[in-house]
Parts: sequence; structure tokens; C-alpha cells
Amino acid sequence: MTKADIVEQVSEATGLTKVETEAVLDGVIFYIVDSLKRGERVDMRGFGSFLVKQRPPREARNPATSEIVKLNERFDPIFKVSKLLKKSVNQSLLRGF
Repeated sequence: MTKADIVEQVSEATGLTKVETEAVLDGVIFYIVDSLKRGERVDMRGFGSFLVKQRPPREARNPATSEIVKLNERFDPIFKVSKLLKKSVNQSLLRGF
């Protein structure tokens, strides 16, 4: 499913135009990204949480040359799925088998 697919389905379900729906979706994404840039956690009950995880500096090995390289500290945005979403997806997919 693409962003355009989501816009189309939400537009049909809500009665908003596709332009309005895309503006709302863009706004949601903008504020999630903005919050993560400030190091804030974004919780969406029943869906999951977006958060930033700090990764310490470390040494790694280049598999092609076996050269050891130093990786700097970094911050990775991650999404943690809620238990409710995980359970719902599993129930739906397992029913088909």
C-alpha cells in the first residue's frame, strides 16, 4: 500500500477530498517527524509508538576488506508496534491458513 492508496481510501471513508486528505496525512507525518527531531516520543494508542533510540559509537568491520572502521554515535528513529495491533494482525492472517 502506498501513500496514494491511503489517501484514496481515507478520502472515500471520510468524504474529504483527496487534496484535503493528503494535506491531513502530510500534517500528521510532519508533526511525527518534528517530534522525533526534538527527541520526543509519539504514542498512538492501539497502533504503536515512534521514538528515537541512541546508538553509541562502535567499531565495525568492512566485510569486503576486513578493515575496521569507527562508527559515530547516531540516533535511529524506530517504531514499536502495540500489543493490540500485533494481536489483531496475527488473528487476521492466521485465520486464512
